[in-house]
Amino acid sequence: MNRQAWDDVERALAGALVPEEAHMVEAREAAIEQGFPEHQVAANQGALLMLLARSANAKRVLEVGTLGGYSTLWLLRGLRGDGSIDTLEIDAARAAFALAIFERAGAHDRISLHEGAARETLARFIDEGRSPYDFVFIDADKPNNPHYLEASLALTRPGSLIVVDNVVRDGEVANPESTDERVAGVRAMFEMIRDDPRIEATALQTVGSKGWDGFALLRVLD
Repeated sequence: MNRQAWDDVERALAGALVPEEAHMVEAREAAIEQGFPEHQVAANQGALLMLLARSANAKRVLEVGTLGGYSTLWLLRGLRGDGSIDTLEIDAARAAFALAIFERAGAHDRISLHEGAARETLARFIDEGRSPYDFVFIDADKPNNPHYLEASLALTRPGSLIVVDNVVRDGEVANPESTDERVAGVRAMFEMIRDDPRIEATALQTVGSKGWDGFALLRVLD
C-alpha cells in the first residue's frame, strides 16, 4: 500500500458515506487558498467527530484548536438540540477567517470563538466554574497536550468523551530516539492517561489524505 492508494480509498469512502454541506466545502477549500497549514481533519474524520459527539448526546462541546473552522462545523452537526461549541484559536488571522465562515454558515449564534493562548483560556474557564462539557476535541500545539488534557478533565463530567488528534505522527510516537517536541507532548500525555484513574482510553492509527497518524479516544469515568 502507498499514499496514493490511501487517498483513493479515502475518496471512495467519503464519496459513498460522507456528504459535505456547501459551507463545509467552502471552509475546507478557502482555508487551503488562504495558505493555512493543512492540519484540518479530512471529511471522513470530521464525520467521525460528528458521530462521536452525537453518540455522547453532547450539548456542550469544547474544541482546542479552531484553525479554519472545518472540524467545528462537523462538531456542530453532532450537537443535541440547541447545543453550543466553545472553540479556542491563538492565531488572529485564523480566528477572523473562522468567524466569517461561521457567519456564512448561519452558525455564529451557536459557536463562540475565544481568541488567545488556549492554556490561558482554559485556565479562565476553570476559574469561572463553567458548566461541564460533554465532548472535547483537542487538536492544537502538541507539546501542550498534557496541559490541555488536564484542563479538559477539570472541565468535563463522568461520561464525557475527549478526542485527541495527531497522536501517531508518522510512527514517530514509537521511536524512542525522537527529539521532536510534538512527539514528546504526545508521549507525556499517554503517560498521564495510563496513570490517571479518572479516565479510560484507547488510541488508533489512521492512514489517508493526512498521511499516517491517529487519534486517542478517552472517556471520563464515573
